[in-house]
Amino acid sequence: MESKGFRRGSFQSSTSDEDLVEVGGGTLDFSIADDVPPLDREMAEGFSSYNGGGMNGASKMMDFLEEPVPGVGTYEDFNTIDWVREKSRDRDRHREITSRSKESTWALIHSVSDAFSGWLLMLLIGLSAGALAGLIDISAHWMTDLKEGVCLNRFWYNHEHCCWNSTKVTFQNRDKCPEWRTWAQLLTGREEGGAVAYILNYFLYVLWALLFSLLAVLLVRGFAPYACGSGIPEIKTILSGFIIRGYLGKWTLVIKTVTLVLAVSSGLSLGKEGPLVHVACCCGNILCHLFTKYRKNEAKRREVLSAAAAAGVSVAFGAPIGGVLFSLEEVSYYFPLKTLWRSFFAALVAAFTLRSINPFGNSRLVLFYVEFHTPWHLLELVPFVLLGIFGGLWGAFFIRSNIAWCRRRKTTRLGRFPVTEVMAVTALTALLAFPNEYTRMSTSELISELFNDCSLLDASQLCDYSNDYNSTKGGSLPNRAAGSGVRTAMWKLALALLLKASITIFTFGMKVPSGLFIPSMAVGAIAGRLLGVGVEQLAYFHHDWGIFKGWCSPGADCITPGLYAMVGAAACLGGVTRMTVSLVVIMFELTGGLEYIVPLMAAAMTSKWVADAIGREGIYDAHIRLNGYPFLEAKEEFSHKTLAMDVMRPRRSDPPLTVLTQDSMAVEDAEALVAETTYSGYPVVVSRESQRLVGFVLRRDLIISIETARKKQDGIVSTSIIYFTDHSPPLPPSSPSSLKLRNILDLSPFTVTDQTPMEIVVDIFRKLGLRQVLVTHNGKLLGIITKKDVLKHIAQMANQDPDSILFN
Repeated sequence: MESKGFRRGSFQSSTSDEDLVEVGGGTLDFSIADDVPPLDREMAEGFSSYNGGGMNGASKMMDFLEEPVPGVGTYEDFNTIDWVREKSRDRDRHREITSRSKESTWALIHSVSDAFSGWLLMLLIGLSAGALAGLIDISAHWMTDLKEGVCLNRFWYNHEHCCWNSTKVTFQNRDKCPEWRTWAQLLTGREEGGAVAYILNYFLYVLWALLFSLLAVLLVRGFAPYACGSGIPEIKTILSGFIIRGYLGKWTLVIKTVTLVLAVSSGLSLGKEGPLVHVACCCGNILCHLFTKYRKNEAKRREVLSAAAAAGVSVAFGAPIGGVLFSLEEVSYYFPLKTLWRSFFAALVAAFTLRSINPFGNSRLVLFYVEFHTPWHLLELVPFVLLGIFGGLWGAFFIRSNIAWCRRRKTTRLGRFPVTEVMAVTALTALLAFPNEYTRMSTSELISELFNDCSLLDASQLCDYSNDYNSTKGGSLPNRAAGSGVRTAMWKLALALLLKASITIFTFGMKVPSGLFIPSMAVGAIAGRLLGVGVEQLAYFHHDWGIFKGWCSPGADCITPGLYAMVGAAACLGGVTRMTVSLVVIMFELTGGLEYIVPLMAAAMTSKWVADAIGREGIYDAHIRLNGYPFLEAKEEFSHKTLAMDVMRPRRSDPPLTVLTQDSMAVEDAEALVAETTYSGYPVVVSRESQRLVGFVLRRDLIISIETARKKQDGIVSTSIIYFTDHSPPLPPSSPSSLKLRNILDLSPFTVTDQTPMEIVVDIFRKLGLRQVLVTHNGKLLGIITKKDVLKHIAQMANQDPDSILFN
């Protein structure tokens, strides 16, 4: 006889439109039944089940089972893992392998292979991340140039490679060769330009951009909704222990790789660097399934994902060390020394793979690698700090504006038309970008142009200076008066700055892959170049001023505008992401100049201070809060004087805590309790009268155990007694067989007393990755504190609406 409603799959709560949460283009269901008591609603947030026997994951689940039950040991979607139990299970597994290694040669080989599997996995992740990054770089470069023309003899060549192979190209006109034809030249058959050719090229540029973005948004919407956006906010949440099935899956990897190329090629104000972290983490998650140690342990898998994030940044910026520091500073929740070493190895392999592919043809890992030769002067720290202030102000403004727009997208009809939104933003971007050569080119090429240190051979407008100088210094050029080309470039860059700074607000967060690193760097690089040229001209025309005397005399090479562009790029990127150490190292690895670390540090710290004074959250943390992810920020301090009893559930007006008893509850009682509640777990007490805590049983384990017992153990009926003790309680002779579930009981649940300060409780949740703690007084169970309770309490202390923070 079965209790009514207790069947596999029968415990789904009702949903409504308000319960659906939009996550990266997908729709997640966090619905909780309205009639569930407050404690039920807290525990129903889906903090997942654990299948080990208490802290003994290696023991059998029930006496009557000889093999593990399918489904036990896994977590449901949108649940949080239990870090403590996962690490305990891994330690038990490791001890068992180590003890068996002394028994036979085969066991010893198995032990060695188990120890080596982590490094082999890092090697595979590095190879796959580097190969995919090279493929994306080459494809994006070719398709970006495809909007303007095509190479006649080899259509798969981009503009630069086409003219490299030409024998009829001069250095001054190295971007013009007979092998490369614009669309107007192909369609009209005329070499000369004119209004008709300009309009035709303009029209086809916009048409190609719309085609690329349309394909991107349709592929994302139809095949992999999780492939949109940057991916870093979700990866931070996943690394903190949350599970989002499919976010790092095969389809997401394939669609993200293809649509990232399309989105970048469309000319939208976005970059591929952030999504490359998502791509690398997809590779890491998929490759984890090749190794049992990582496939069956969620905590170990997150260590791998931390290393994969480092490999993603390594191939994005050509900065292996910066990638490791980025993973440590920005995305990882748990980062032991072993993960540090393996992250370094994965980043190294990824960078080596990308360098072997050489996607840019310059023997470098990035398109905008530069080397500066002129040292900076102490007085230049003033403009560097000004760039830091600008970066902080723009970063804070961007975050507020972008979050406001994304909130509007989520709460209005705008969110129902993602394709229309993408097409409208693409059309506006292309129409405004084409007339200006600095916005028409790809953002990476623009940054390369702005970072460039002018030499005698440069034909760029930014290097159009007067050449009436007399210098005996080899190779380096003195400060010179700006020519007409520089003056024209300045107002074009000013217009480009306005376009990039504004259009990025509406682009980031659309339903296409969109990174934020490159657009932020472009805004800062433009501002830095403008300021650098201004300081350069000021030093040239007023070299007799006191601030320039002694270090910037006539004929001296003392101001490097490209350096100002680099410092500005670091300042704006820091203002948006609030990165510090990893940002400076990434920028240092881009330039290869140790002497520029101090300017970068000054700009990065100033940017962070200014941005933090306006708002504490970086862009990724802001999007985590916007999407309602259960993420407990480790960087923020909790300084309020509250106690565990102030936060725990049940409150005074709530129903009493629902519990299991250790040896007096029938199977039908447990089935009814599970059917009527949506808890993720149940405390086990000695009796309802004493409320003395024995342990904790998780909902998923209880359901699977009872179902399996009914099928495989004779004599188990609805009136059978469930006991969680070592020995069966005395029962009358005519009683049915009892069901022993001792091995699914967690005998050491984490507990705190009711007088424990919440500052300590919050620290425990952060550092141990707990899902819940039980609150006791003299051994008597009083209540429970879940992760959501902690997050809601933090929001209340910050004068925020707690119900708007989670699962909006």
